[in-house]
Amino acid sequence: MARRKSRTFTEVELEFMQVLWAAGEATTEYVQEALRKEGRDLSDGSVRKVLSILMDKGHVTRRREGRGHIYQAAVPKAKAHKRMVRDLLSRAFGGSAALMVAALLDAEALSDEEMARAEMVRLPHAAGGH
Repeated sequence: MARRKSRTFTEVELEFMQVLWAAGEATTEYVQEALRKEGRDLSDGSVRKVLSILMDKGHVTRRREGRGHIYQAAVPKAKAHKRMVRDLLSRAFGGSAALMVAALLDAEALSDEEMARAEMVRLPHAAGGH
């Protein structure tokens, strides 16, 4: 049975996406150096392979520049975050946002400061938009 294509990211893919979201666009060398600074030392071939996988999944685009390529995220960070939350909500909590929030509170995953900030945030969806 073929594995379904994930709309979310593996841990390594998310690290790559974080670099691309922060940089806007980047060469493989830039991505490799940024990841090295974060403690992930990958070979040039490994960086190219992960970028290729992200392209196949539609998360990254590239354009030719000189002898190399410039990569950029095809998916905005906010949209990717929504996908990841929906995926977690569906797979881990059976679609119940209340159970997910309860798990966050029970795990003490939110500090008092984060709770106050969360209470102040009004997402477009909560305000009636989609």
